[in-house]
Amino acid sequence: MANPSKKSPNLETVTTINDDGSHYVLHPADVRGKFTVMRRLVAAVMLFVYVALPWIQINGNPAVFLDVAHRRFHLFGLTLAPQDLWVLFFLISGLGFTLFFVTSLLGRLWCGWACPYTIFLEHIFRRVERLIDGDAPARRKLAAAPWNFEKIWKRVLKHGIYILSAFLIAHIFLSYFVSLKSLYGYMRENPLAHFTPFAVAAFLTVVLYGCFAFFREQFCIIMCPYGRIQSVLTDDDTMIIGYDEKRGEPRGAKGKVEGDCIDCRRCVNVCPTGIDIRNGLQIECIGCSACVDACDEIMVKVGRPKGLVRYDSLNGLAGLKRRILRPRIFLYLGLAGLGTAALIGAVTQRARPYTWSVTRMQGPPYYTDGNAVRNHYQVLLINKRNQPATVTFDLVNPPAGFNLSGENEPLPMEPKSELERPAIIVCDYGNFTGPVELQLRATANPGNTTLLQTIRFIGPNPNSLK
Repeated sequence: MANPSKKSPNLETVTTINDDGSHYVLHPADVRGKFTVMRRLVAAVMLFVYVALPWIQINGNPAVFLDVAHRRFHLFGLTLAPQDLWVLFFLISGLGFTLFFVTSLLGRLWCGWACPYTIFLEHIFRRVERLIDGDAPARRKLAAAPWNFEKIWKRVLKHGIYILSAFLIAHIFLSYFVSLKSLYGYMRENPLAHFTPFAVAAFLTVVLYGCFAFFREQFCIIMCPYGRIQSVLTDDDTMIIGYDEKRGEPRGAKGKVEGDCIDCRRCVNVCPTGIDIRNGLQIECIGCSACVDACDEIMVKVGRPKGLVRYDSLNGLAGLKRRILRPRIFLYLGLAGLGTAALIGAVTQRARPYTWSVTRMQGPPYYTDGNAVRNHYQVLLINKRNQPATVTFDLVNPPAGFNLSGENEPLPMEPKSELERPAIIVCDYGNFTGPVELQLRATANPGNTTLLQTIRFIGPNPNSLK
């Protein structure tokens, strides 16, 4: 459906929503400039990382592999079992406060430069659209044209590539949860044989296609909460993209007014969310810098200095003193550093290549057999490494008369496996004087990793044993 007459952005309504609530389809013009080149380089690196991570092997596992089926989560050589997932609290906290720090310093840099949604939309789907449908005027003309052969084949080709792109993005995402070898095998078999992965991939393909082909910038404007919290994270010294009103106004044709802005609307035409940056900082702005390159290009053509639209703080745009270092910067940086330090400490001290638990077996809390008291425990040890291991168990400096029953020879473990066995501790009557705390030790190799667990040994009243 063709759009109504061309809209002028304002601060009262959202440009991309018509009065009747329907979607006003934007056709952002292409732009050239140093920020556009840098954004495309960043996008290329991010896309490469997204595709490459499941292929890069570290310690025998993909760099990032969330193996839900086997309850193992591999992150850059670190393997976490479900018991270790509490470590992610510090990871998420550190990343969250880092994002707060970046936002308070540089505004919505994440949205315009590194957000996966922006990268997929701007650097894949809209590039495909420009390649097939042409520049902005050609796209508007094609959208308003009746359905003829040219429009049909262009729509079929474009949406076919959209579906293929969504299909590939969905399957790459799935490879973070299903190994590439298994995923390739699934794709060659009947979908019903592996219905859950197939359903997830199909669902993601449909959602991604719907978002990037139709919903587009509406996700950033309506659904994403990040734009709504920027007012809390930013202040008048935050680096944003803004319009130098003192220099630009009054706007108009060159030679007829004193302001540098010639009111060409080039900044509006290139905006992917349909705003007019000259109206000031707005929730829809994702900080992509397209308007900066567009305005600089026009300023060069009319012989005026660049920077009418630029990266600056609100204080800088108003001609006031700029401040980079301020209390909120130190606060967010400190919290980010605290989360990172806690993560490093947790990983090095607790999230080890081996994890274990020791629990008392169900049944009687202790046993007596005429001359000794026995306590039975269940030991579960997990080898998170992708290599075989051996483990031995013993007691650390036990009191006289206490010993660990059974073989003390090293027990073998397969790569990424679990070992479950009983541990029986025995104490003769003559040395049992009441409940006592003992330390059970497991020594795992390779790595010479020592795991300690304090357990309580209990029994009957010692007087009854005499």
